[in-house]
Amino acid sequence: MTQAAPAPGGFDESEMQQILEQGCMAVGLDCSDAFLLRGHTNAVILLGSEQTVVKIARRGSRIDDVRRTVVFVRWLMNLGFPTVPLHPVDQPVVVGQHALTFWRYLPQPDQPVAAVQLAKPLYALHTLTALPVTLVEHDNLSAIRRSFAAITCLSQEDLSYMNECAEQLESDLRNVEFELSRGVIQGDPQHRNALHAIGGGAVLCDWDTVATGQPEWDLVTVEIHCRRFGHGERHYKAFADAYGWDVTRWSGYQTLAAIRELRMITTNARKVRHAPSTLQEVKRRVHGLRTRDKSMRWHIL
Repeated sequence: MTQAAPAPGGFDESEMQQILEQGCMAVGLDCSDAFLLRGHTNAVILLGSEQTVVKIARRGSRIDDVRRTVVFVRWLMNLGFPTVPLHPVDQPVVVGQHALTFWRYLPQPDQPVAAVQLAKPLYALHTLTALPVTLVEHDNLSAIRRSFAAITCLSQEDLSYMNECAEQLESDLRNVEFELSRGVIQGDPQHRNALHAIGGGAVLCDWDTVATGQPEWDLVTVEIHCRRFGHGERHYKAFADAYGWDVTRWSGYQTLAAIRELRMITTNARKVRHAPSTLQEVKRRVHGLRTRDKSMRWHIL
């Protein structure tokens, strides 16, 4: 396999290759020209001749969670919702304890999806009803604490500081009054979790974090990505205008933004052992957290 990054998802290259070959054989797809597209979380692999993308769920992922995601995305497809479509095979395919899913490949231009293109799909997602499955409850603070238990790359001083932040933010969250109606949320909406659709527009992808919760979490995530990754205020304002609600004008914004940024830092810190080259950026973000630098430019990991 041609690789664009270190072996991802907790797998070494030979193990990942074996899982890929067995999974593709089960559905009759050729993986002889496989190319690793992304690997920071799951292994996301392009089968060039098949024009199909294979996602091998990160080591330790629950197979039932992947099955639920497949049922949910098939339901979205039947609704005509703007999602990357599943490849028409019976899935997920389970190899050992690892789940594989197969998706239609959508060739992409150089420029990523603009934030404004996320607005209509997210609004449509947030207002869905009569779901085919019971989704998990969105809980950033629990995710942060799970990451704390797995982080090995940071000092005890840094970990203690971040734990104190989490404790204070949990207290602050109890006083937040949400304005929007609960519903389905994507969990991590951003420029790289959407793709340009064939014929125009954008489709959402990467449904691993889909959950039930407050839409404000999705909206603050978009704002953070615009601010932290150099897209700029105008980029975010265009999104807010198109969605019809600006999370930065809401009283709970500061608390939710702080929680979401802490989760982004701790999640990447947890993954450093599988991607050692990201350590410097993780430490930069921790320093920015400790100096309360809300405008520090982050680098994509």
